[in-house]
Amino acid sequence: MQTMAVVLEAPERLSLRPLTLRPVEAHDVVVEVDHSGISTGTERLLYTGTMPAFPGMGYPLVPGYESVGRVVAAGAEAQDRIGDTVFVPGANCYTDARGLFGGAARRVILPAAKALRVDPALGSQAALLALAATAYHALAGGKPAELIVGHGVLGRLMARIAVATGGSPTVWETNPARASGAIGYAVTDSAADDRRDYAAIYDVSGAATMLDPLIGRLAKGGEVVLAGFYDRLDFAFPPAFMREATIRIAAEFKPADLVAVTALIAEGRLSLDGLVTHVVPAAAANDAYVTAFGDASCLKMVLDWSDVA
Repeated sequence: MQTMAVVLEAPERLSLRPLTLRPVEAHDVVVEVDHSGISTGTERLLYTGTMPAFPGMGYPLVPGYESVGRVVAAGAEAQDRIGDTVFVPGANCYTDARGLFGGAARRVILPAAKALRVDPALGSQAALLALAATAYHALAGGKPAELIVGHGVLGRLMARIAVATGGSPTVWETNPARASGAIGYAVTDSAADDRRDYAAIYDVSGAATMLDPLIGRLAKGGEVVLAGFYDRLDFAFPPAFMREATIRIAAEFKPADLVAVTALIAEGRLSLDGLVTHVVPAAAANDAYVTAFGDASCLKMVLDWSDVA
């Protein structure tokens, strides 16, 4: 079996070409992908060649861990999943390219247990579930968010989840193009905020220089949560020492986090509206990646695979 896939042949060299899929095993499902999102965090590092050493790294590779589609075939032990609309958090199913993270393809094979059933009515918005689960995972591991740094799509999802679970965070954003769109929370520039007693600050900016200024805004015993993806970070020890600060790293989401955010959506407590700003045909993947990484008005770029054989 073959599939068309986005392939990063080398840093900043991308193609859309056929790949051969591994055989389907008894517990697998075959998913025909309708939409796949482009991550501006990890995928940007893969695209630019600046991703730190990581298990499975190497080119050529298929990126993508934000796909949604329909189960069209399955192994002997997963026949009951045929017809399900599912979220695909990545797939390692190619014989001639690495699957890191492997979801940006027309057809993928993955274990049925990893294919999460979703409401077909979500459409392209279902591609946001990985980011929503990432935000939920970060928030569930610590103190309620009082300050969120960054108002891109991950920051917005984190703020919406915080509000949905009873919080009232402030969000910092320095780019005026991204300052609008708040639902139930305030967005401000850090220069206009003189508060220095935040108990919990969540950074989703991915900026390597953020720790020192954020530690300076903490209350004694406060926590900075790193929810973006970073290469190297350092900070001045004395201010953190005087505040007895905690620095926590929020790792990748777990299956339970996906279940939790889908429940919030189903209950009407979490809206995904207004976050997918660009949907383009997968055939235009080269231009789509450039736009996703370089256009501040692009909150979320989604590839539409419907016209790909």
